[in-house]
Amino acid sequence: MPVLFIGHGSPMNIVYHNTYTRSLQTLGASLPKPEAILVVSAHWLTQGTFVCSADKPEQIYDFYGFPDELYKVQYRPPGAPAIAKSIVHELGFKNIQVDAEWGIDHASWAVLIYMYPKADIPVLEMSLDVTMNEQEHYTLAQKLSFLRKQNVLIIGSGNIVHNLHRMEYKVEAKPYPWALEFDKYIKDALLQKDIDRLLHYKKLSPVGKIAVPTNDHYLPMLYSAALQEEGEQIDFFHESIQNASISMRCFIVQ
Repeated sequence: MPVLFIGHGSPMNIVYHNTYTRSLQTLGASLPKPEAILVVSAHWLTQGTFVCSADKPEQIYDFYGFPDELYKVQYRPPGAPAIAKSIVHELGFKNIQVDAEWGIDHASWAVLIYMYPKADIPVLEMSLDVTMNEQEHYTLAQKLSFLRKQNVLIIGSGNIVHNLHRMEYKVEAKPYPWALEFDKYIKDALLQKDIDRLLHYKKLSPVGKIAVPTNDHYLPMLYSAALQEEGEQIDFFHESIQNASISMRCFIVQ
């Protein structure tokens, strides 16, 4: 299976009809149907790594103060407990375990409602261990490559540039120069397979610290990049900046 990174942005994209959401619809229609979908979520932050093993994962509305229509959107796919257990077994270290209580937050369902609207493909999430650094996350991600051979679609869901303190209310607001600069910095690093620039962005990019004030939304991109194998390329199927400070860049590895 290919590997995806999807910039999910504001929950308002759940009800928007724009170039971004249309790109997800087009992508979903073009991909081979997976046996299951594993989402590395920017919104599940934990001590240790967890994989959702619920049979029927709960849909989590992990956002507040948005229009009522967003909370009426339902996306209820089945879970994949057997795959969750196989991940824990395959990786085989003490800080990874299954979690049957977690469900799917909007890093998953806000994207998948456009890609697979029938909700007929099993979905499970993987958390981000906040005690690990970028190199450790990258190394862990590489160990997930066996899933691709089992027809599991792996999606990193976050945002390359994600500064909510500087965001503008208008979706189409003019992007900050530093947001454009860092978005291009990562694009170039991905195309050049420059892993050092991806891992050490705060040191190597002059605007890294403002573009990525916290790494929760950045890390899922590293998971997707880490799964690129020899001979594969990265293609960007959407590029934009929303709210002046949120990169919606998305790519596919295949």
